[in-house]
Amino acid sequence: MTTPLPIINIKAQANHHAIFLLLVGWILLLLTLLVSQYYWQAFKLVLIFIFLVAIVIMITGLTKYLQPQFSYHITPEKLKYLHIYGNWQIAWQQIQAIKPIREVYGITSIDLPYIGIRLINLETLAQQISPRLANRLIHEQQPLLKFAFVQQLLSFEQIQLNFTPFTLQSGLEISGPIAAFLHHCKSLQSALGYHLYLPETSMDRALNDFHQLLKQCQNASRHYDKT
Repeated sequence: MTTPLPIINIKAQANHHAIFLLLVGWILLLLTLLVSQYYWQAFKLVLIFIFLVAIVIMITGLTKYLQPQFSYHITPEKLKYLHIYGNWQIAWQQIQAIKPIREVYGITSIDLPYIGIRLINLETLAQQISPRLANRLIHEQQPLLKFAFVQQLLSFEQIQLNFTPFTLQSGLEISGPIAAFLHHCKSLQSALGYHLYLPETSMDRALNDFHQLLKQCQNASRHYDKT
C-alpha cells in the first residue's frame, strides 16, 4: 500500500494579520463616521484623512485575506507555488539550481529579495502554469527586468513584452500570455541566471533560511522511498 506523501505547507508572513487589519480598518471607519456626525464642520479635513486611512487599511487587510492560505506546498516529488491568480508546480528533478539572487556590480554586491530557480528546460513550466498567472507574474517581476536593464544586463528591447510564439525544445509552439511569460523567463535567465523567482514576501522565514529548506527538500527527494 502506498503511503501519502508528506507535505510542508508554507504560509507567507506577508499574509499574516489580515483579520486584524480588517477589524482595525472597520472600527476606525465606524468611529470616523460617528465623530463626523457631530464635528464635521470643525474637523472636516482631518476626518476625511482618517476616513481614507481606514479605507486603505481595510483594502490591505482584504487583499491579504483573499490570498491563498498557503503560498507553497512542498513534497518529496515537487515544489508547488500558489498565488491568488493560479499556481505552478515543478518536480524536483526538473530543477537544476536554487539560489538567492545576488549580483556583483563592480566591487558592490547587491542582494535582491528573491530566490531564483533554474530549470533544466521550460517544457514542464509551459504545461503547468495558467495564462492568468503567467500574465500576472510578468507584471509582478517588472522590478527584476528594470534592475537588469539598469545594470546593462538586458537591452531595452529585451525588457519589452514579447507576444511572439515561443517554441519549446520538443518543437511545440506556445502562444498567448504563456508564450510571453516564457520569453520573460528566458530573458531573466540570460541576465540573472534563473527562470523562476520566488519573492521574499511569499516566505514564512528569512530568505536564506527558506533557501536552505528548499535545498534540503531537493536533496531529500533524491533518496525518498514512496512505499
